[in-house]
Amino acid sequence: MAIFTNEVSRTFGEYLLIPGLTTKQCIPGNVSLKTPLVKFEKGGSSSIELNIPFVSAIMQSVSGPELAIELARNGGLSFIFGSQPIASQAEMVRKVKKFKAGFVTSDSNLTPENTLDDVLRLIEQTGHSTIGITNDGTPNGKLLGLVTSRDYRVSKDARDKKVKDFMTPFEKLVVGEVGITLSEANQIIWDHKLNTLPVIDKDQRLAYFVFRKDYDSHKENPNEISSPDKKLLVGAGINTRDYKERVPALVEAGVDVLCIDSSDGYSEWQYETLQWIKKEYGNKVLVGAGNVVDQEGFLYLAKAGADFIKVGIGGGSICITREQKGIGRGQATALQDVAKARDEYQQRTGVYIPICSDGGLVHDYHMVLALAMGADFLMMGRYFARFDESPTRKLTVGNRFVKEYWGEGSNRAQNWQRYDMGGAESLKFEEGVDSYVPYAGKLKDNLNVTLGKIKATMCSCGSITIPELQEKAKITLVSSTSIVEGGAHDVILKEQSR
Repeated sequence: MAIFTNEVSRTFGEYLLIPGLTTKQCIPGNVSLKTPLVKFEKGGSSSIELNIPFVSAIMQSVSGPELAIELARNGGLSFIFGSQPIASQAEMVRKVKKFKAGFVTSDSNLTPENTLDDVLRLIEQTGHSTIGITNDGTPNGKLLGLVTSRDYRVSKDARDKKVKDFMTPFEKLVVGEVGITLSEANQIIWDHKLNTLPVIDKDQRLAYFVFRKDYDSHKENPNEISSPDKKLLVGAGINTRDYKERVPALVEAGVDVLCIDSSDGYSEWQYETLQWIKKEYGNKVLVGAGNVVDQEGFLYLAKAGADFIKVGIGGGSICITREQKGIGRGQATALQDVAKARDEYQQRTGVYIPICSDGGLVHDYHMVLALAMGADFLMMGRYFARFDESPTRKLTVGNRFVKEYWGEGSNRAQNWQRYDMGGAESLKFEEGVDSYVPYAGKLKDNLNVTLGKIKATMCSCGSITIPELQEKAKITLVSSTSIVEGGAHDVILKEQSR
């Protein structure tokens, strides 16, 4: 006979937070949203910590390199989508790692014998206007000069003009030497009013560039998450089919963390994938797994070696898994169940495995509920798909701006690996839809509003950290009529000006 659970499958919309004592310490400026991304032992700390509890979904319509860069600059992390060829995914990872590094290895180099035409083609190819001129045109050749947009005029200079005739020669450059600290490099940039400082070795070979804009960027984004060498952190999604080829390529590209992307993580496919990665790389490669919705699923993936575990099946705004297969669980109930398993696992083993709540978020306050119910961080697709930095097209539909948004289970994504049940390599039926979301503008502007709401709500709960929120939060079920009461009602709303 089937096993029945009598607990009702509930969503975040069925709960509210009850205010706690707001002390004088509970002001938004004191709230810390730092949270662990990967597992750690009791008394230790996670090797990767997020400054905000947000990661972007492993989706074609969400997590490209532009969004990954902007989210990392603001304290979160993106998982570059895996439903693409290995080489192109690895290149997206490299693009993020190259964006912000303090000491940047040059990827735009020419020789003095090249021409202005070569310069313009290289700029179009890389998007970088600073070009290192070396004796052999390599990133580590002997530095002979520098070319920037101030060294030529496209409207007047001949396209066949030699680089040596308009570059800034080495003798006129201010340079740093290998061994210089980033602080010292930035001071030289400031003292000499430079935009770029080349860093060379004792043989005059180019080692790095340090850019003024990177310093300014860091000051403007204090929550930025980066590695000790100042490179932005980025994740990538993998599947359970080609992981033996995909994982090495992503590791070589510099990925910081991986996540197995699947609608159902409670499977032998994921167990074998996790075991292979840990056998080949040990703890040098961090990898999350999921999705699961109960204690059994959590414990299965914990045993397999998962560094974090994702919770949620069928709760995403574009997901129709529950409709198609009748599989899933209300996100709030699933999260509470898995959080209990996580805490018991820590008490028994001394190892804390962070859990990620994936799906089911409709309003910003649902984010606080998810954190209060035990989530360490949240994975979101629809939220990020609305922004300029997402990879989809901005369109006008019905006199309003929208952005395209489609599920990985849709025919458009062709991501059969995510829903792989073995056998023939094909998407047998859709578990996601193709849709639009209202266009919202820049990520940073919207994120600041959302984080402001989260901090204010946490203060009303008497908490200034996520662990404190999980300990102190008081949560109540609500009736359908109290949901109506919570919005504007029994008034005639004025028309909103546009």
